[in-house]
Amino acid sequence: MSLQAEVEAAFGAEGLLSRAAPQFREREGQTRMALAVAQTIEQGGALVVEAGTGVGKTFSYLVPALLSGERVLVSTATKALQDQLFGRDLPRLVEALGLPLRTALLKGRGSYLCLHRLGLARHDAGHEPMAARALAKVERWSHSTRSGDLAELPGLDERSPLIPLITSTRENCLGAQCPQFKACHVNLARREALAADVVVINHHLFFADLAVRETGMAELLPTVRVVIFDEAHQLNETGVQFLGLQLGTGQVLDLAHDLLAAGLQQARGLADWQQAAADLDRAARELRLCVGKQWPGTKLRWAGSAPEGVAPAQWQSGLDALQQAAETAMAALAMCSEIAPDFVRLHERAQRLAERAQRMAAACAHDAVRWVDVGTQLRLVESPLDIAEAMRTRVLRTRQQVDAQDDEPGSAPATHDPERPRAWVFTSATLGAEPALRWFTEPCGLQDATVLRVASPFDYAQQAALYVPQPFARPNEASHGAEVAALAAKGALRLGGRTLVLTTTLRALRTIADAVRQRLQAAQGPIDVLVQGELPKRMLMERFRAAVEPGQRGCVLVASASFWEGFDAPGEALQLVVIDKLPFPPPGDPLVEARTQRLEAQGRSGFADFSIPEAAVALKQGAGRLIRRESDRGLLVVCDTRLVQMGYGRRLLAALPPMRRLETADDFDEALASLASDGAA
Repeated sequence: MSLQAEVEAAFGAEGLLSRAAPQFREREGQTRMALAVAQTIEQGGALVVEAGTGVGKTFSYLVPALLSGERVLVSTATKALQDQLFGRDLPRLVEALGLPLRTALLKGRGSYLCLHRLGLARHDAGHEPMAARALAKVERWSHSTRSGDLAELPGLDERSPLIPLITSTRENCLGAQCPQFKACHVNLARREALAADVVVINHHLFFADLAVRETGMAELLPTVRVVIFDEAHQLNETGVQFLGLQLGTGQVLDLAHDLLAAGLQQARGLADWQQAAADLDRAARELRLCVGKQWPGTKLRWAGSAPEGVAPAQWQSGLDALQQAAETAMAALAMCSEIAPDFVRLHERAQRLAERAQRMAAACAHDAVRWVDVGTQLRLVESPLDIAEAMRTRVLRTRQQVDAQDDEPGSAPATHDPERPRAWVFTSATLGAEPALRWFTEPCGLQDATVLRVASPFDYAQQAALYVPQPFARPNEASHGAEVAALAAKGALRLGGRTLVLTTTLRALRTIADAVRQRLQAAQGPIDVLVQGELPKRMLMERFRAAVEPGQRGCVLVASASFWEGFDAPGEALQLVVIDKLPFPPPGDPLVEARTQRLEAQGRSGFADFSIPEAAVALKQGAGRLIRRESDRGLLVVCDTRLVQMGYGRRLLAALPPMRRLETADDFDEALASLASDGAA
């Protein structure tokens, strides 16, 4: 039986899935996607699938992948999605299909407890009492955990300052010289991944490996024939973070600190460690002083020999001083390389800093863009405009190129049939706003891929409505945030919470959150206002979902950035989504400017061919938070009259699910009343 026939049978009304999961029901779109994945696995090549919310894309790619008998690599957008896929979806399917498959989870080293650094932190007497208690909790957990995955540790905030003390980085990992090398959780995870049939990773890990070739993927990928990217819409932005070049003054200060500590503890008197550290420290601080006072978060364009507003001579002198300080440190460390592995790693770090300082002092690559992120420290960035070239030359290789790589000395032997080309599957609920999905395929170098769009099975016209309030303050008017807050507070009071407010900027987030909080306090409603940044994302999501449980206060969540996607609150927990304005990309961002200029140099429109598609995809993502199940009902409010008054608004409206339209404030009030009465029933 062919793979496609097996897949069709599994998804049938009397198939394996229906017998294993009573709630499963046959969906035409889900089966169609699964058959396309199966065909790609059989024939090889690249498949791009946009599968609307509710299609069940996870089963659509996992079932054919598992039935194929091939080794499979699945990459997701975030570590949370990794955990969900590995801990829930994969075990259910492996059991349902009755397959003797080994699965493994592989994350970046920063996700795992480093036993060596835990030991160092334990002997550091300088911890505050709260940090000392948290460290003791980690140490108790370290004796029982097998994986060392910090996601297993309850109550550990992902923003905790403790995490850098108990995890390793590429810079400070001692590798095979580490006294804890045999027990290392990172190495254990890599060994399990190499022995598994299905490995779940994330996009960050995939591209980090392309950049540095040391995360374990360099060994893993040649043995895998089927590679699947879920939440693929994040691939391009994730990839450019890793495929460019970065140099941070914080890295320099960290090197100075570590060099001084190691030198005085293990090689006192063999070099002037204090002078070497002081030179690095001074070079970093003087480079920071070059840019003067700037708002935190400022991005300085860097088109010439120096960033905008910075004296070129002073800037070049700063980079030269940084390179010289790193080379001086290298010379001192080279004399001590035989004493301890710490000095070898420190030498490598100093060498990388010297090389990057030299590179940043030279002209920017022609196909890249440079800028400087300004905060307490500086981050110098040179980034490619997209990942297309890297995907074509380093990922989507021809069979001959792959075979050549697989035969390189030291690489893991290929376990797939060399006569069959690799299969690549890219899928997400949102990959563009037009049939060819060019928003995704062009920057990812996938113009030759097979494209499939599978619509959501939801009845949006019955389940949801769209309201664009008119008249309403324009987004650039001072009263806009207050009007958004008033509308959101009104809806929340009517619904008893159950409201998500999505903002396009952090400034708007703070303005709207404060105003919503004031209005709800004045109304004395039993509703809490949750604000992104005030608690970890995981805690915010858990509290919001729990608000519909008996005895809980209602919730309004005001958020930005990552909450536009990856936030799932099905059922009655979320019934009103308010978007403050159309999510156009920020025009002053250097990467946005460079992408726009490239299109215009090609005779295309930067606004029509970049800004509008970007806004359409982001708007579609935000709107996708509302309806997550076939029984959900809700309202989407976009507080930006440009959506209905400007010509480009038609393109943006077309990107949204086909919700019914509410034309007047009375229509909106009536819809709120209907939702409120259903919730009270």
